[in-house]
Amino acid sequence: VRKGISLSPEGRRIFPRLTVRQNLRLGGWSQRRSPKVVKSQLDLALDYFPRLAEREDQLAGTLSGGEQQMLAVARALMSRPRLLLIDEASLGLSPTLARTVWEVAARIRRDGTTVLMVEQNAGALPFADRALIMEKGTLVHTAVGEAIRDVNLRETYLGV
Repeated sequence: VRKGISLSPEGRRIFPRLTVRQNLRLGGWSQRRSPKVVKSQLDLALDYFPRLAEREDQLAGTLSGGEQQMLAVARALMSRPRLLLIDEASLGLSPTLARTVWEVAARIRRDGTTVLMVEQNAGALPFADRALIMEKGTLVHTAVGEAIRDVNLRETYLGV
């Protein structure tokens, strides 16, 4: 975290008995000596995920799965990382909520934070700048920029 790297882990790993706000403040622990930075990051996280702003005083364990995923990403942002690692952002989410999380990840990247996402759902590809597709630990395909739109996963996984 001190080196500027933050993780939003698979399975969310939020603190269910704490409120949304308390979870977010814990994410900013490394910045605690800079209250202005914590406040700025909190405002930014709630701007990325307005639904969390509506639920700041709600226990995190009572949030929906999608809201918990939003909280996990927002909490990771609280340390003001230069590199944000997101593991399986869409796991257990509806297609609509997964798309929302991917859109926010793309916005975070546009705002200057590098985002590295590990994802099994190919729906994330349109939001990527670079794609590395692996099969059983072996890199089988890479694509950059517009070439990502040409990635044929059917051919990669099922053959010609």
